[in-house]
Amino acid sequence: MLSHVTQPELAAATGPSTPESPWPVRVVSHKIGEWISRLGAVWAEGQITQISRRPGAGFVFLTLRDPAAEVSLTVVTTRNVVDACDPPLRDGARVIVHGKPDWYPGRGTLSLRATEIRQVGLGELLARLEKLKKLLAAEGLFAPERKRPLPFLPRRIGLITGRASAAERDVLENAKTRLPSADFEVREVPVQGPQAVPKVLEALAELDADPAVEVIILARGGGSVEDLLPFSDETLCRAVFAAKTPIVSAIGHEPDNPLVDFVADVRCSTPTDAGKRVVPDFAEERRGIDQARHRLRQALGGKIDRESQALAAMRSRPCLAQPSRIIDDRQDEITHARDRIRRAFTARLDKAAHDVTSLRGHLRALSPQGTLDRGYAIVRRADGAVVRADTEVTASEDLRVRLARGELTVIVKE
Repeated sequence: MLSHVTQPELAAATGPSTPESPWPVRVVSHKIGEWISRLGAVWAEGQITQISRRPGAGFVFLTLRDPAAEVSLTVVTTRNVVDACDPPLRDGARVIVHGKPDWYPGRGTLSLRATEIRQVGLGELLARLEKLKKLLAAEGLFAPERKRPLPFLPRRIGLITGRASAAERDVLENAKTRLPSADFEVREVPVQGPQAVPKVLEALAELDADPAVEVIILARGGGSVEDLLPFSDETLCRAVFAAKTPIVSAIGHEPDNPLVDFVADVRCSTPTDAGKRVVPDFAEERRGIDQARHRLRQALGGKIDRESQALAAMRSRPCLAQPSRIIDDRQDEITHARDRIRRAFTARLDKAAHDVTSLRGHLRALSPQGTLDRGYAIVRRADGAVVRADTEVTASEDLRVRLARGELTVIVKE
């Protein structure tokens, strides 16, 4: 394979390639082969998607695929290595291959020359799943508080399932039986084998990006642990956790527990159960509405009856039956009160009149006029001063004498 590259070409290719001195394709291919040969033997794990055994040929060609990505690698090994595998190799088997990467310069292809092939046993698979389960749980992917509730009445339901599978039929039939108007967006993908994880991831991303899809169901029927392995893939679990749309996992039957069940927002025991969980039962909801309407009608009727009775009782009260009666009663009270006020006021006036009469009598008895009425007189000098002694006047002085009725002018003689 190296005879196509001459020594002068290899010597010229020791320096960097430039636009002025580019390397020929055969030199580039040769150098890639040199770089790959430095890698040495490696252990690689993958899933067999194709086995090519030509009759009489000593070599067997296998296609080894990454379960979680669109990456595959051709494995070349001897018939003896393949025949030594127990149980015999089959498509879909997960294996660990020990070999050396090999570059074929003529076609520019990479292969792995295997010297040993080991099938991954069920016990080892379960141990790996348990280890991955603990890792995802420690990161919080299973946390109940991070799970989202399902919408009560989703506008559109995304369904990822196998092509023309019983799981698809169970989900659709049960959902439409409960809610005939249920709208589904179905994506049919491989649900086992090396193509399962990439296709499920692609469908999940597409449905999650659709704003009309409000819930997504992952549905698959039962199967062996190996058949359900795609739904325990770490990449798929993380994609389910990162999705913005609530995810319902309906993988296998009740005993089956792929890891995506723990990551999904809702885990259903079967696809049939998923069809019942994502939509409400129209008949049951209608019965509930009818019952609520009946209870509301009874409550409203009872309320109206009670208020009608209260209104009738209020209307039968005397104050409403004979509105004038309360006025008559108040008029009588006002009349009695007015009479009491009049009597009290008259009594007060009579007492005040008696007091005035008494005081008038006392006043008259004590007044100068009373004294004059008894025959006394008041003598005043011309300047108005009252004469109290004869020494206060002189002879021939004019004095004024006030009697009980009238006055006199007198002249003092002596």
